[in-house]
Amino acid sequence: MQDHQLRNKITWFSFALSLLVVWIHAGNAELFLGTGREAELLTRIESAISEYIGQIAVPGFFMISGYLFFRDFRKGSLAGKWERRIHSVLVPYILWNFLYYVGYAVASRVPGLGDIVGKGVIAVSLDEIVQAVLHYRYNPVFWYLYQLILLILVAPVLVLIFRRTWSKAAFFAVLLFLLAGEIALPFINTDALLYYSLAGAAASAPELRAACERPESGRLGILGGAVAIAAAVGMYQMGLRTAAPVGFVLCRLFAVSGLWFGVSAAKLPEAGEIARHNFFLYATHFAFVRLINKTIAMLLPDTLRTIVIPLILYLSMPFLVLGISTAGFLILEKCCPGLCRILNGNR
Repeated sequence: MQDHQLRNKITWFSFALSLLVVWIHAGNAELFLGTGREAELLTRIESAISEYIGQIAVPGFFMISGYLFFRDFRKGSLAGKWERRIHSVLVPYILWNFLYYVGYAVASRVPGLGDIVGKGVIAVSLDEIVQAVLHYRYNPVFWYLYQLILLILVAPVLVLIFRRTWSKAAFFAVLLFLLAGEIALPFINTDALLYYSLAGAAASAPELRAACERPESGRLGILGGAVAIAAAVGMYQMGLRTAAPVGFVLCRLFAVSGLWFGVSAAKLPEAGEIARHNFFLYATHFAFVRLINKTIAMLLPDTLRTIVIPLILYLSMPFLVLGISTAGFLILEKCCPGLCRILNGNR
């Protein structure tokens, strides 16, 4: 696969995954319907979409990030890769967390908006700023970037592991053992480490990299994708029957892999400008989802509080948020192009 085709496929995948993340946070049954039969029905519908489809989003992000970090990795390239991730991950992480804190602190003091925020009056202090910026206190979806930063920092260890087949096998066996035993690692999520390092190991092995970057899926690619999706379904059922987290982890791993191998890069159209704003969409969606859901729930008359309106709102939320996010991006790009580029992860 040519670099252009790979980048285009990654852009499409990242864009699609960003839309799926919106559904994970768009649940609104209790907000609109409280408790009762209709609320339970709506919760089941929304949970089905979030669990069956939306939960592959963040694992997909980890796998794309791991693959790109270790692709074309050479001796002496670590410093350059770290430097690029400072601009594409660390700086946006700090800036977005600070902006979320400022936004929430201001909104908590504005009549009406404070009720929507629902956090009381947010303190303005150095300690609160530190917690917001370093530990994503007011931007909970950035737990993913926090984990990604930690994974990028442990890259030198992974490089050593990827050099030998036996060390890779032992490493992944240990990770599966930890997941099966529900044994947590300090700081880093074990499942995130598995997604990231498996993709990184594939990028480091010439044969696996060639398979991952084959432009035409063809019958073999479609068959491989179908087998992986079937394995994902099997792992999900195993997770349900045994209540074992490792089953759900493997389900997401197989699902992302199946989609990747089943989609032909050569047949994908050129990603449009909107698809290239996926980082901005990911960073802004949580605030927009909460604002839309809470505002409509506050204004909706009791006579219209049926399952219909919140269900339609839930199903359309990714596209509503995409429209608002795109409009905000275009306005910001026109007014402050440099800042806009930073907020989009320098993409």
